[in-house]
Amino acid sequence: MLRCLKCGRTYEDFKIMCKCGGALEYIGEKRGNFESLLRKEFLDIRRYLSFLPLKEEFLPRLTTPITPIVERKIEGVNVFFKLEYLMPSGSFKDRGTYVTIAKLKEEGISEVTLDSSGNAALSLALFAKSEGIKAHIFIPKHTSEGKKRLLRLLGVEVHEVEGSRMEVHEKARSFLEGIYISHWYNPYFLEGTKTVAYEVYEQIGSVDYALAPTGSGTLFLGLYKGFKELETLEGTKTPRMIAVQGKGYESLCKMSEEKSRLAEGIAIPEPPRREQMRKALEESNGICISVGDKEITDAIEDLISMGFLVEPTAATAYAAFKLLLEEGYFEKGAKVLILLTGSGLKNI
Repeated sequence: MLRCLKCGRTYEDFKIMCKCGGALEYIGEKRGNFESLLRKEFLDIRRYLSFLPLKEEFLPRLTTPITPIVERKIEGVNVFFKLEYLMPSGSFKDRGTYVTIAKLKEEGISEVTLDSSGNAALSLALFAKSEGIKAHIFIPKHTSEGKKRLLRLLGVEVHEVEGSRMEVHEKARSFLEGIYISHWYNPYFLEGTKTVAYEVYEQIGSVDYALAPTGSGTLFLGLYKGFKELETLEGTKTPRMIAVQGKGYESLCKMSEEKSRLAEGIAIPEPPRREQMRKALEESNGICISVGDKEITDAIEDLISMGFLVEPTAATAYAAFKLLLEEGYFEKGAKVLILLTGSGLKNI
């Protein structure tokens, strides 16, 4: 069942957005324990099919892997880097795209429209090419040239928009060709991103803190939803959620005068799921923190020295970790999850 976060209306059939314009959430009940629901014959996202609103006959040809975790001890804190940038298209967005594509195939939809700062566009383009789905992609004109070249290589219709990320969103919504499947609203996208939490639990057990770059909230909310489901099934404790935002584009933190150029992937000051994110922060006793270009640049250098080739937006989570570490926010021995969300190779 789908429920609108704005008006409360419910739907039993396929929907991306409520008639009132509100974002939807998927509500489903799980019976049994986590271990019994796993599809152990698979070592990829299909391992979690029992947790996803999918029919097996419509699964995409491309399959997303289980991404590795690398542990580092930093000033007495146990830091676990989840390497989401090793996904097929180079970002965590493949998780949400996987579930979305399966639902599109189930509905017989063959033409779609999406707006993106780059990573969601690349993810959709890769999966759409594999499935023969025509995709119209709206991106900001200032999107990195590397991402633009990849999009054209993958054969999608690219529409460059001069203006802010919010203006790109409005242009895509008013486009008349293809079903609009914005990941900002799409409830199935969050069903995909919640699988990060399942993987983390299987790899390292429970964690105390989880930091995620947060713009539209697709990763932050999916991660939180996955941890909450584990809490219900296994009695685990949901970690404190830390939403990391780019300065000048805050929707959860106090707005900064500085405007980050580097945090392009989370430059979304008016996300439709803002209240849902605030609720997640409140319920998990979490916080929001924003970072600027100096902190991001320093974080990129540190991450590269550790062997992580990530894009600037992905480095925001580690930049925030460093700031909080300086403030003494983490207790010694704490388990801290940092999601490295996108590959730096796409920016070359």
